[in-house]
Amino acid sequence: MNLRQRPAPTRGRGDPHAPPPAARYEEPYNIIPIHSLLSDHPSLRYPEVRAAAAALRAVGDLRRPPYREWRDGMDLMDWLGAFFGFQNDNVRNQREHLVLHLANAQMRLSPPPAIADNLDPKVLHSFRPWRETEYPWDAIKDRDVQVELLTVFITWAGLRFAQSILDAGTQYSLVSKDSKLLLFRMVMKSMVSLTWFHSRLYVGRGLREGLVDNIKYTLFWITILLSKFSFSYFLQIKPLVAPTKALLSLRLSRYNWHEFFSNTNRMAVVLIWTPVVLMYLVDIQLWYTVFSAFVGSVIGLFSHLGEIRNIEQLRLRFQFFASALQFNIIPEDLTLVAKDNLVQKLRNAYRRFTLRYGLGQPHKKLESSQVDARQFALLWNEIIFTMREEDLISNKDVELLELPPNCWGIMVVRWPCILLCNELLLALNQASELASAPDRWVWFRISTSEYRRCAVIEAYCSIRYVLLYIIHERSEERGIVTRFFEEIDRLVESGKFTTEYKCQALPNIHAKLITLVDILMSPKQDMRKLVDVLQTLYELMVKELPRCKKPVGQLMQQALAPRNPATTEEGLLFVNKVRFPKPDDAFFHRQLRRLKTILSSRDSMRDVPKNIEARRRIAFFSNSVFMNIPRAPQVEKMMAFSVLTPYYDEDVLYKKESLRNPNDDGISTLFYLQKIYEDEWENFMERMRGDGMENDDEIFTTRSRDLRVWASYRGQTLSRTVRGMMYYYRALKILAYLDTASEMEMQQGSMGLWGSRNLHQSRAVNEFGAVMMKFTYVVACQIYGTQKRKGESQAEDIANLMKNNEALRVAYVDEVHLGRGEVEYYSVLVKYNQQLKQEEEIYRIKLPGPMKLGEGKPENQNHAIIFTRGDALQTIDMNQDHSFEEALKMRNLLEEFKINHGIRKPTILGVRENIFTGSVSSLAWFMSTQEMSFVTLGQRVLANPLKVRMHYGHPDVFDRFWFLTRGGVSKASKVINISEDIFAGFNCTLRGGNVTHHEYIQVGKGRDVGLNQISMFEAKVSSGNGEQVLSRDVYRLGHRLDFFRMMSFFYTTVGFYYNTMIMILMVYTFLWGRLYLALSGVEGAALDNTRYNRAFGAVLNQQFVVQIGVFTALPMIVENSIEHGFLSAVWDYLTMQLQLASIFFTFSMGTRSHYFGRTILHGGAKYRATGRGFVVEHKSFAENYRLYARSHFVKGIELGVILIVYASNTPLAISRFIYIILNLSSWFLVVSWIMGPFVFNPSGFDWLKTVYDFNDFVKWLFYGGGSLAKADVSWETWWYEEQDHLRATGLWGKLLEIILDLRFFFFQYGVVYHLNIAEGKTGIGVYLISWVFMIAAVAVYIVMAYAQDKFAANEHIKYRKVQVVVTFAVVFVTLMLLNFTALTVLDLFSSVLAFIPTGWGIISIAQVLRPFLESSIVWDSVVSLARIYDLLIGMCVLAPLAFLSWMPGFQAMQTRILFNEAFSRGLQISRILTGKKINPES
Repeated sequence: MNLRQRPAPTRGRGDPHAPPPAARYEEPYNIIPIHSLLSDHPSLRYPEVRAAAAALRAVGDLRRPPYREWRDGMDLMDWLGAFFGFQNDNVRNQREHLVLHLANAQMRLSPPPAIADNLDPKVLHSFRPWRETEYPWDAIKDRDVQVELLTVFITWAGLRFAQSILDAGTQYSLVSKDSKLLLFRMVMKSMVSLTWFHSRLYVGRGLREGLVDNIKYTLFWITILLSKFSFSYFLQIKPLVAPTKALLSLRLSRYNWHEFFSNTNRMAVVLIWTPVVLMYLVDIQLWYTVFSAFVGSVIGLFSHLGEIRNIEQLRLRFQFFASALQFNIIPEDLTLVAKDNLVQKLRNAYRRFTLRYGLGQPHKKLESSQVDARQFALLWNEIIFTMREEDLISNKDVELLELPPNCWGIMVVRWPCILLCNELLLALNQASELASAPDRWVWFRISTSEYRRCAVIEAYCSIRYVLLYIIHERSEERGIVTRFFEEIDRLVESGKFTTEYKCQALPNIHAKLITLVDILMSPKQDMRKLVDVLQTLYELMVKELPRCKKPVGQLMQQALAPRNPATTEEGLLFVNKVRFPKPDDAFFHRQLRRLKTILSSRDSMRDVPKNIEARRRIAFFSNSVFMNIPRAPQVEKMMAFSVLTPYYDEDVLYKKESLRNPNDDGISTLFYLQKIYEDEWENFMERMRGDGMENDDEIFTTRSRDLRVWASYRGQTLSRTVRGMMYYYRALKILAYLDTASEMEMQQGSMGLWGSRNLHQSRAVNEFGAVMMKFTYVVACQIYGTQKRKGESQAEDIANLMKNNEALRVAYVDEVHLGRGEVEYYSVLVKYNQQLKQEEEIYRIKLPGPMKLGEGKPENQNHAIIFTRGDALQTIDMNQDHSFEEALKMRNLLEEFKINHGIRKPTILGVRENIFTGSVSSLAWFMSTQEMSFVTLGQRVLANPLKVRMHYGHPDVFDRFWFLTRGGVSKASKVINISEDIFAGFNCTLRGGNVTHHEYIQVGKGRDVGLNQISMFEAKVSSGNGEQVLSRDVYRLGHRLDFFRMMSFFYTTVGFYYNTMIMILMVYTFLWGRLYLALSGVEGAALDNTRYNRAFGAVLNQQFVVQIGVFTALPMIVENSIEHGFLSAVWDYLTMQLQLASIFFTFSMGTRSHYFGRTILHGGAKYRATGRGFVVEHKSFAENYRLYARSHFVKGIELGVILIVYASNTPLAISRFIYIILNLSSWFLVVSWIMGPFVFNPSGFDWLKTVYDFNDFVKWLFYGGGSLAKADVSWETWWYEEQDHLRATGLWGKLLEIILDLRFFFFQYGVVYHLNIAEGKTGIGVYLISWVFMIAAVAVYIVMAYAQDKFAANEHIKYRKVQVVVTFAVVFVTLMLLNFTALTVLDLFSSVLAFIPTGWGIISIAQVLRPFLESSIVWDSVVSLARIYDLLIGMCVLAPLAFLSWMPGFQAMQTRILFNEAFSRGLQISRILTGKKINPES
């Protein structure tokens, strides 16, 4: 008898029929009741649990604690708690943790221990002490250290040793008798650099990789560098040499301004070369993009990605898919197979090869083994059922996709209907065409298609069963029908069917059979029609089908005709001898519908299922089982794991009111979801009707909770995440059932409609004890205790989640107020007790203080990680989802921890993500496509061959014990660890871990869907990367990695953001250089001189090459080509361009460069809550201005002013092609940065909304409520908040900021010399005099502002007088200048372009000097002037927006562009965004 199957032990020999004892209090427990090993709990049936608990109780002769009573039953954990003062619940928590770990470890032993009730010594082998060496030379005996020593010459340490030798050589002459200490210092410096590998600092010592990996990433970077240097020399540097010499030799007789750098044109050369040098430094990022796309595509192809892209391709390989699923998901009997045997590995490899390339006939194995067929059917049907539960498919889709159990005497595999469609009709056509051919040839032609063969056999068996079922059992007609089928079976077996019967008659019989099935399926039971069609079928069988018509006597003799011919209508054949199936016989009617589909379907059913997401999931899952995936162990033998999700106060379930209440645009969230997920809404309503809903209006009353759940499962809510992660528990239950179920149990289980719906009925709950030990889900709901006390809806929803999910635990921080301001903090774990029907507290562990000392999210994870269990830990964010079919492969994924990837086993298993928010709008599609290329192709290359993949997202699976002993999975220091996830990867790499990436399993991920959400996310990530540059983790990686791996690390982490910033800086230097050349006169002189014209044209063409950035889209195209096909990828790319994706990506580039650069200069990164709601409402102009004024609008206007001034002063003709090419991309950048927020803003070009936005903007700008108001109400508050980074920065940050702000003064310097009033003078006095006008303009503004503050409120007449006087003075001076000087009206407009940037520069510098100016009288003028400048900037941005809003057609076009993806599914955005009020119930 198997020890695992033995019943739970009982105490005594009492009467088995005695009543149960009275309920008594039991100590709460988490997973296993360790305190009561005799209780009736499924997990306690396993001897491994008892062995682990007994091992803990063996305290031996340990010294007893002196100040605590020692009682029998206490164990080692109690002993530790008594000696070290651990809290009681802490001891209980760790006891269960250790028992579970030891029990699971013993379960995995192969072969199992001889004595199951004793803890095997092998279990404790993983707990080994660290090895240290006393002397450095002892370390050389270790092979790892030998390899590190051999790589010394290409590492940082080698460079340091070379530096020490050079230092010794250059300073040796200084050594004398009096300076022997210097010689000793040189020697010691060299020795220290040589003994670097024995550093006592553990962090960073295990960064080497194996020889093969070294070769791979070294060749990768050598190829990139060779390509880069070749391109740079021949296309960047060499073409500029001659023009540079020409410019240096060009002698200008006269500059257009006062030139400080003589007349050598060196400044012009510097400005021309600066963007080229920047491009030289940054283009390696582009080369990396190109080569990584190529390498990633090759790896993806060899990984067999994208081989099954759609349902049609699955249809062709479904029988092999069934066998592949059986091979990978269902474990072998390990008692019959030697694990890790070479022969077994070769056999598995051969099996994978035959399945992958379609060799052999796997269907015969399924037909011969009913167990295999039923196992596959249970898994496949469960996958289909979960999709129906999620409303991805309809009831009809379920019937077309399900794999029903064998019944009705059908002895072939009953493939899903989508595979059998049209097959029977094709078989009939073949039989008719080959009517005179022998049986063997006809059957051979039919059997060339496995699905056609099965369709014929299933249809025949089903028709026989149906006919015999509807005819009365003891009637003569039943005997006739039975005899007919016996005769057909005899002829088929003897190969004489086509000899005796005419195949041309089969189509007529087929038509009548369809009529028969229709009559049986009809709700109106018309007995006359049933009898008529049966009689017609009989006539066809007797008269039309046989080649030789038999006389009545012969038919009677062969029992194929009634012996007593009828004389009345009552005595006719089949009259009163047939019956209809019972209306409530759901199973029979379901099989009838399947038979009808097989008989009558004529299309290929390529659109089944209709839902795009369901099709994608089925295609990916079917493709994944053909990939290189480790074979799954039994559930008992698998590694235990936990899932951890941090949660704060986001939505758990959407509230009914929030779903139905319309927003300002007249649209409710529910209506939006109904149109976005129209087919899923119809499926949901169909499911509700099938569940007893009689009226559709009930969905808003008695079924409102179902409605909330449906809507919440389409958003980024906690309930969606919990449902997805609990699929692990559901999958493990059905897998555990398949591991141990007998053939009879499996047959009974498969006879039900679904595999696991009635699992608890078919097997006792005790069978799932292993599942409880293998999986637990902890949600760290940080403020759940506060939410309960306040009675918030989130607390109730979380409690319902625990109630409905057995394996779910909730951890939270409880604040206990003791009075007098004292607060105690506890880390609490709770669950729902199914017996007591209430929430139950399991552990309460006191914390030394408040939990949130650093960043909130990682702190939340850190406090809850002690409640997780198992060997592995998967960190899941709150905006993620999962699916049942992917959860089935978790056992396979965990096996990767046992496999060497390179020279070591992995410590983080990278998991692929699927972005599920791409269908919301075109903007969400851009974001999801960009993200998909990174989480697939990008991370694929990072893991192999570059070996620098970190931890970028929360689907990754951690080696839990490895990380618990090395600082945990989350670093939480304030600011520096704002991007906490990637620091887990840094920590892993520095401490000798190994990060891999696996794409045969994927987890759903939600992303931000609105531009403001996306921008805040980009700002958070960019700021986080800026902080990473300052972290010691990046410093250590940069020093300890070898050169080529360091290159990989840099260009795939902080280097990407650094190079993005340099690209924007390159545009700045390019345009400022062009402006310098135009204003100084160098450009004109070079073009006027025919000798230098051609050379200078080469320079301009070179600058155009600098602006190329097309390669950034390459990874998206390549990855889409692999997974969806090349034509589909190209079409998607073209569609994205038509939907203005380039504007979005250019805008995002500005966001990244701004926040990364600001963090580098000043620090101060902060967490930005992006929100995860649906974005369908219009964002006001004021809100967009607050978010993008400094990051985009100001910079875009600056570049626009540069281009305007350049166009006004360049000698190039505006119509010349070279000018257009030169500035096209720059103007595109300006337009993207200024108009991007409005192009992707719903109702962005609506005229009425634009008017309302203008009024709101002016109201916000001139809010008079003081600076204590919020930033979204008061401009002044917002203006001060925008300067927070300047207050926190250091001296160098302020100096650099001032230096950068000085560029605004160049406009005035360059333009004033081109004014007619300057009369061609180039002396410095012209510029100095221009400052007189600047000071005068500022003075006029100050006088007007002073008069407004002093007189506008109480003495309005005086204020008007001041206005008149000042206006008259300004007009008078202007007229005098126009009449008595060379000033022209055009000069006035040019002066605006000169002086306004100077004012902005003054304001920017004043903000840096705020600590010195804020207390002076100047500061109020600065604030007032800054308000006017923001008004001017707002008007510059609002002007083109107002024009496009006024123009007809732009609003409709923008709506079409923004919501085009949703339009394809029937989204009525044109009606939504007109502002009409829509009834959500309509």
